[in-house]
This record gives sequence, C-alpha cells and structure tokens, in this order.
Amino acid sequence: MAGLLLRGCGRAAGPAPSCLRRCGEAAALRALGFSEEQARRLRGLQPRLDAQRRREAAAQLLLLGLSAAAALRVLERSPALLRDPAERLRERAAELRRLGLHGGQLERALSRCPQLLTVPRRQLAAAERVLREQCLLTAEQLREVLASSPATLLEEPHRIHRHFQYAYFRMGVRQKEMVKACLFRMPFAELKNRHIFLERRGLYQTPQKGQTQTDNPKLKDILQLPEKDFLASVARSTLEEYEVFKKLLAREEEKEEEEDRDAVDAEEDEDSDSEGSQTARE
Repeated sequence: MAGLLLRGCGRAAGPAPSCLRRCGEAAALRALGFSEEQARRLRGLQPRLDAQRRREAAAQLLLLGLSAAAALRVLERSPALLRDPAERLRERAAELRRLGLHGGQLERALSRCPQLLTVPRRQLAAAERVLREQCLLTAEQLREVLASSPATLLEEPHRIHRHFQYAYFRMGVRQKEMVKACLFRMPFAELKNRHIFLERRGLYQTPQKGQTQTDNPKLKDILQLPEKDFLASVARSTLEEYEVFKKLLAREEEKEEEEDRDAVDAEEDEDSDSEGSQTARE
C-alpha cells in the first residue's frame, strides 16, 4: 500500500515531503470511509491546518453517527470546526443528545446548522429554557422543533419568546400546530407580514379566548408555501399588492416606534422637571 501511495504522489527522483504528507492524509481519510473525491475536498479545507487535527475532527463527526457525505457537508459549511479540539466537539454533541437529538435527527440538524457545534453551552441552555418554560413545549415537541428548525437554538431567548407569543396570542395557534408547521423556521418579520396581510384582507381572524376559528388558513400553508404560492392560493393577491403592503406596514411600524420614543422622552422630561422642582423647594 505504501508503495502505491508513493507511486501516485512522487516523481522518479522521489516524492517531496509535502507530497508524502498529502498522500498519507488522503489514505487516512479514505480509511475513515471518505471517498477519494471527498478526501480531496476535505484536505482543501483549512489547508495550513495540521493534518492530524483535520482527521480528528472528521473522525469525531463520523462517531456522532454522520455519514462521510454529511460530515463533509458540515465541515464545508463550517470549516472553523476543524480547529476545535476533539474533546470540545464531543461535549457539544453530548449536549445536543441531551436535548433529544439522536441518529438521523442529529445528522439532519447538523447538516442544516453546523453552528450548533460551536455555540456556547449557556446559549443552548437559555434557548432550551425559554422553549420549555415560556413556550411550554413538551419534551417531544422540543425534539421536533430542534430536528426541523435547529437554528432556533442560535436565537436570542427573547426573540424566541416573541415569536411564540405572536403565534399564540395574535394568531390563536397552539403549540401542537406550531411544531407541526415549523413555526420557528420562518423569520419573525415575514410571519408578521403574511399574517397581517391576511388579516387586513379579511382572510384571518384571531380567535376569541376559548374558541377556535376553523375557517382561518392553516398555519403550515401560511409558513411553508413559497411566497408566490402563498399569494395565489392563500392571500388571493398579487405580488405587487403584497410589496406595497409591506412598505406601508414598515412605515406604520417606524411611526409607532417614533411615537413610543417620544412618549418615553416626555416621561423622562417630566420626571426631570419634578426632581428639579423638588430640589428647588428644598
């Protein structure tokens, strides 16, 4: 085997040391289960990095249950992982397993969001806490959210809670439907745009407390359809109308923010005047 490797790399005068290293690394990667093409692409990531570090990172991903193809996709999307010690990758993987991600779910989550292996543990814990304690997701629902929308764990907790509250209170949707429709996969701004657009066209009504509004569009149709299909089949509108609406809504929200800031400034001025008057009397 060594002779074949050297023959493939070297010239008649003998292979250069750098070529020997490349051939040795290629053989080691193929021994892990990577094809020749996959090994070549992997060696191209962080080329100045020590070959052993690259092999260790790749091997650790394989130990998590990822296929060679999936491990390569993860490293190509997040090559900085190659510089992380193997022990850190193992710790992060253990944390994801604790959250309920195993086997195929873990592979899909990392393929979609390799940053999960770099996010600080405290951030994972904070996101988990808000999903469990404030969004009141069951353990099974939490697993489904993380498998289908793993980037949720990268969000700030207050943003996750705002997303949930909007769907729960403004749209009247319960947790089971949120999870099934992959609520957290759609950016919050787009969720609001689509919902308010339907509302103003008379196509969506927020259910009263204790009641359900059965003729509302299903959440999955609002969230999962491409914009063109959403407008045609759910909103029954044109792209031009929707674009005009989004601009007008943005202006409304900007004006509301300005009014809120003015109100806060006025309150602060009142407090300052009151404190000044009190000081003068004293």
